[in-house]
Amino acid sequence: MENLLAAQRAAFGDMPYPSLVMRKTALRNLRAAVRRHASHLAIAADRDFGGRAHAETMTVDVLPSVLHINHLLGNLRRWMRPSRRHVELLFLGNRASVRYQPKGVVGVVVPWNFPIYLALGPLATALAAGNRCMIKTSEYAPHTSAALRALLADVFAEDEVAVVEGDADVARQFTALPFDHLVFTGSPEVGRHVMRAAAEHLTPVTLELGGKSPAIVSRSADLSTAARRIAHGKTVNAGQICVAPDYALVPEGDATRFANEVLTQAAKLFPVGGDDYTSVIHARAHRRMQELLDNARAHGAQVMRADMPENGNRMPLHVVLGVTPRMRIAQEEIFGPILPVFTYRSFDDVIEHVRAGTRPLAMYYFGKDKAETETLMQRTHAGGVTLNDWGWHVLNHDLPFGGTGTSGMGNYHGAEGFRELSHAKAVFAERQWFPIELFHPPYGTFVQRLALRLFLGATPSEPAHRPHQPATPTHAPARQD
Repeated sequence: MENLLAAQRAAFGDMPYPSLVMRKTALRNLRAAVRRHASHLAIAADRDFGGRAHAETMTVDVLPSVLHINHLLGNLRRWMRPSRRHVELLFLGNRASVRYQPKGVVGVVVPWNFPIYLALGPLATALAAGNRCMIKTSEYAPHTSAALRALLADVFAEDEVAVVEGDADVARQFTALPFDHLVFTGSPEVGRHVMRAAAEHLTPVTLELGGKSPAIVSRSADLSTAARRIAHGKTVNAGQICVAPDYALVPEGDATRFANEVLTQAAKLFPVGGDDYTSVIHARAHRRMQELLDNARAHGAQVMRADMPENGNRMPLHVVLGVTPRMRIAQEEIFGPILPVFTYRSFDDVIEHVRAGTRPLAMYYFGKDKAETETLMQRTHAGGVTLNDWGWHVLNHDLPFGGTGTSGMGNYHGAEGFRELSHAKAVFAERQWFPIELFHPPYGTFVQRLALRLFLGATPSEPAHRPHQPATPTHAPARQD
């Protein structure tokens, strides 16, 4: 890893500012390679999950990668252009601008749940910003990792883009490298370790960390429509999505009807006998889901199950009613096909519930009440919001994507992502004729006094005597900064 980083640093030193043509060529080559290798990627993902439909991988992993690259290609010329800025009135006649400069080598740590999109998305943004990139893939997706390595080797030399594979120890070593920027997608717990490791080199980080994203069903919502879309969010990729609805908030009295509707809709999306439904990634994750349900039952919850495929690590959607704060499903991010349902009496209860927890990566509101929508926007925090559906703000690549608070920091979509992986260099260009000497000492000239009066108004006069400053002994040692 150290050798790869050194090679990429040296290559970046030889080409510290790739041209627009070079960056677009890299992105077009990446897009072409994704299209060529798409089927291989889908086959690899199916093997890693122990069951993941070809169409689902194409829809949620491959297609978004291409959409992201397309957006970068369509906007890169404008983003690279220096941004003109205003100068202060004191400096009128001069010029100010911001130039977006590549940072250098960007490290990307990829999770297993979207092993293609969450590798190629940050990579594409890094390339658009003119950087080199090292990618640490997940040990839980080894086949996809191998397919990605083949895809990228088809396009890039290792001193431009490299893939690093290995277990958690390798990941720890990777995040401790002195990158110029580090992008990590994963849990808040691991994110804290990543941030500590990056702090050793003052490496800036982008963290996408998930959280308990609420799905709020208003009294003004169509319950059946809301239930279908929430069921979709909880069953695509078996709910193993950082922006999946973690729990639902529904009006008091509607919980049972809502739960039955969610289960019915889930069964329609993934009927028994079909092979479209994705497995939970491994046996350990499957056991954790069962432990969460056992814990809820032990605390008096009612657990309901959808009529869906259940073989191997495939786990049907479960809806849980009667949830209390003591239950693990009320405290932990679920990251699987379990939907806890909370009830509320007034919309103030909704606001209080959301604000009582950590800030989520995403928030979903189902309803037609504009006042409720505005209240939610102003009084709660979330990384992103989709109204009357789930998750689709992530696939609209002109929007930033990132968290807030414990759900993360920074972005790698849209203009915000390009700027995140660039250094915004301030440039002040002073004209040759500009009389800057007017602001040099000695102080107290007419122009200086006029400027102070113009911007500060009547200022207090200087004290008649300055505080006594003892003379510095001639034998004093030199200052050590």
